[in-house]
Amino acid sequence: MYYGLILISVVIFSSCFAFNDIYRKAKGSSLKASLQFSLLSAIPGFLILLAINGFKIDFTPFTLIMAMIATLNSFAFTFCSFKALNSINLSLYSLFSMLGGMLLPFLQGIIFYGEAFTVAKIVCTVLIILALLFTIEKDNSKRKGGFIYYIGIFTFNGMSGVLSKIFTSAPFEKATAADYSILSTICTIVISALLLLIFFRKQKLPRFTPLSLFACVGNGILNRLANFWLVIALAHVDASVQYPMVTGGVMIVSTIICLFGENKPSAKEIFSVVLAFIGMIVLFAVPI
Repeated sequence: MYYGLILISVVIFSSCFAFNDIYRKAKGSSLKASLQFSLLSAIPGFLILLAINGFKIDFTPFTLIMAMIATLNSFAFTFCSFKALNSINLSLYSLFSMLGGMLLPFLQGIIFYGEAFTVAKIVCTVLIILALLFTIEKDNSKRKGGFIYYIGIFTFNGMSGVLSKIFTSAPFEKATAADYSILSTICTIVISALLLLIFFRKQKLPRFTPLSLFACVGNGILNRLANFWLVIALAHVDASVQYPMVTGGVMIVSTIICLFGENKPSAKEIFSVVLAFIGMIVLFAVPI
């Protein structure tokens, strides 16, 4: 069941990478634009999660603190994402994002939570890293700078999984995964709205278009659902298994989706997916 939740999340994440880029192209990459994106994405996400939780919210002090930290981490990731996409192409952005999302929780689980350090996990992780490197496309735009933002998307996307693992494993009294996700969404709405009102109310941005609003709603609903299911699964699946599975799975599903679109994957991209697929097989088939 829990591996099924991870697989569903993988399929959802595969459709989410383009949403940030759609919004950034329409509204820019300023701090105000990233705050607006966080706010407008959080509202539909909150409504969906609240409905799933039976229109009730429970919380404990620890759950609220972790939700606030997760929210600040999400703000930092969104801002760095917008800035990084001004300097690097989408393939390089995806590389930094997915590597951070896989490696930091992987190392956390093994170093701090005593998860088994097996040959299968090592081989799987190495193959997925190689697969990600094969996805890098040459950027002829000669854009330079922004190294701090590359490190930011690596770190903050990885910290999302790290914080989820801390929440699920900590011995403190806590609410459910749904409550944690809802509280994180509420924190996002409140903090982003306050910052916009206090510091940016006089700054104007390009008007919203149907496409930019669609990016907000789509990202808000899908991303919140996927992360919610990952938090549930994380209480039963090792982080050092779950996050390589997510990263490799996103690569595979994204490429399959591209096969049915106009932009067919290249031979290099197909080879990278084969590597990721072999890594996934090794993770589950090799007993050591």
